[in-house]
Amino acid sequence: MIKQLNTPTLDGNSTAEKRQELTAYFKNTWSTYESLFSLINHDHAYFLRPERLRHPLIFYFGHTATFYVNKLILGKYIKQRVNSRLEAICAVGVDEMSWDDLNSEHYDWPSVDEVRTYRQQVYELVLDLIDNMELSLPITQDSLAWMILMGCEHERIHLETSSVIMRMLPLKWLTSQEQWQPCLHSSVAPENQLIPVKSQHLSLGKKADDKTFGWDNEYGHQDVDVENFSAAKFLVSNDEFMAFVVAGGYRSEQFWCEEGQAWLEFTQAEMPRFWRYSNGEYAQRNLTSEMPLPLDWPVEVNYLEAKAFCQWRQKTTKGFVRLPTEAQWYCLREHVAGDQHQWPEVPGNIDLAYQASSCPVNRHQQGEFFDVIGNTWQWTESAIDGFAGFNVHPLYDDFSTPTFDGKHNLIKGGSWISTGNETLASSRYAFRRHFYQHAGFRYVVSEHAEKPPAAVNKYETSKDICQQLECYFGANVLGHENYGQQIAQQVERFIAAENIATERLLNLGCSVGRVAFELSQSFQHIDAVDFSARTIQYGVQLQTGASVRYTHTIEGDICEYNEITLAEKVKQANSERILFSQADGCNLKDNFKHYDVILIQNALEQSYDPKRLLANAVSRLNPSGLLIIISDYHYQLQTTDKAKWLSGIKVNGENLSGIDALTSELNDEFDLVATKELPRVVADSARNFNVSHCQLSVWRAK
Repeated sequence: MIKQLNTPTLDGNSTAEKRQELTAYFKNTWSTYESLFSLINHDHAYFLRPERLRHPLIFYFGHTATFYVNKLILGKYIKQRVNSRLEAICAVGVDEMSWDDLNSEHYDWPSVDEVRTYRQQVYELVLDLIDNMELSLPITQDSLAWMILMGCEHERIHLETSSVIMRMLPLKWLTSQEQWQPCLHSSVAPENQLIPVKSQHLSLGKKADDKTFGWDNEYGHQDVDVENFSAAKFLVSNDEFMAFVVAGGYRSEQFWCEEGQAWLEFTQAEMPRFWRYSNGEYAQRNLTSEMPLPLDWPVEVNYLEAKAFCQWRQKTTKGFVRLPTEAQWYCLREHVAGDQHQWPEVPGNIDLAYQASSCPVNRHQQGEFFDVIGNTWQWTESAIDGFAGFNVHPLYDDFSTPTFDGKHNLIKGGSWISTGNETLASSRYAFRRHFYQHAGFRYVVSEHAEKPPAAVNKYETSKDICQQLECYFGANVLGHENYGQQIAQQVERFIAAENIATERLLNLGCSVGRVAFELSQSFQHIDAVDFSARTIQYGVQLQTGASVRYTHTIEGDICEYNEITLAEKVKQANSERILFSQADGCNLKDNFKHYDVILIQNALEQSYDPKRLLANAVSRLNPSGLLIIISDYHYQLQTTDKAKWLSGIKVNGENLSGIDALTSELNDEFDLVATKELPRVVADSARNFNVSHCQLSVWRAK
């Protein structure tokens, strides 16, 4: 096997030694990747697609080198590209494609020789950068050295994913080599058994001062209480899974979730992807060869198959059988001391330390269990999400966030070909549930039924909602104070000046809730109402203590990722005083009544009948209460029929503007106290803004 160097630590006593270490690690990474591709014996094979959901191997051969150049350009570490055409073609993969959403787009792939030449050019470029870059210790995330490590770890990820695709190529296109020899040993499979694991409290997440490179989703923190459970001593072997196959598991819909049933119908699968059946005998496809099915090796399946097996086993098991959560896997990981750079010897079939394949499930023991790390990755029940404090790394902003969609499940523990960051306890990788990696599973059993998985906190990408979130929770823009804070300050100013009671407030048109949160110190109860459930949900989310994530357009397809919490934006909020409700302002229920103050917040111009909304709101106000209206009077036909416009029209041949229309509607019952202009800035992009001068008018009930 090709000996793998440890992923470098970020600290050290000598920059000269660290520079040498980075050079060695880069060379080791690069040569291992090229060694894998040297198994392909004909250039034609680079352009085949044995896995329809992924690009052909020519893409991956060029992609890891392209990654360096694209990130170096983005970070402004270099000014010129090496090969702009190739760097465009090999920039973005399709590893997130759905099995039912195949991509038929045509690619004008470069020749293999062109990619070989390109890779050599990039190799020399990166070595020169390492030799001459500024270097200080410890290495930080904003340094060129961090980007070099990112490129190395990225290539090590594709060492694994590319080997999976090669494993799907017809054998005639591959030639076995000494450094990529599989394990040849197989025997009778051990009988699996359950081992109790005690409950414990865990704090997950990579620390900011950790001494090794990490991907952005690894950082942050999450506290988890894990209840007692039992876990399988071994990974599920081919022999153990065979019982499921023989019992007709692939033909029994009862064991498959809805997604699994759809996948089965699409693929017509009858056994694991790397099994072969011919003339009454089963075989297994490894990287460059086949062998009689090794019954004591771990089965390699996708999540859907692993989940179906657990449902099948449930029939004969006391308790509830399922895949482990990420936290439960960490309970087992405590049986492995330290990380790669701390191991006196590699404690499992990982890091390319032993052979280029899986091996028997009872070979590498770690504590009471076998293969807690290594042999195959292990599917979990946990959909990937960021920990609290998650921040997107600016040089790779699409590494993690596209997977925070509830459709990508974490795999833990690493496989025989996992190296570098993939071997670390803190590593977090996730794939679509129908995808194949060198992945198997171990099951766990608990006394209680499986809890519904926690909802993944997705990034809101809808432009209109993101604009609202940025408008109300973003930074001051163009010299104007945050719009929500402006409104709250004016409301507080006028209730003090008019000596108004502050028991109950109706915030009609509350949007994403910023104004209600700001005023929750001043009022005992606030009904925050909006017609749009899409905006209300974010007020509720913040109210519960959860964070809200959204994107903000910088330029074209470029965006930044934002995560906000109520605690950091409105430090004195009494959120328990607020009741968020989705409701039509023209048809409020009877329980919306007896308000000391009613704030109509840009709701008139968003209503299909603004006059009716105004009358309906006014009827809910206490005697001598305060009515505050904010509007830009910009009525639009797609929202409001022109016959129902409150202003911006001619009446009896005379112009009727916003404040005049309000005066006409309210004059009999209200005195106009004051008006004030409030600038509202809505960003289209980092350099393009829509500025509205909204008028705030204050009315005191007679």
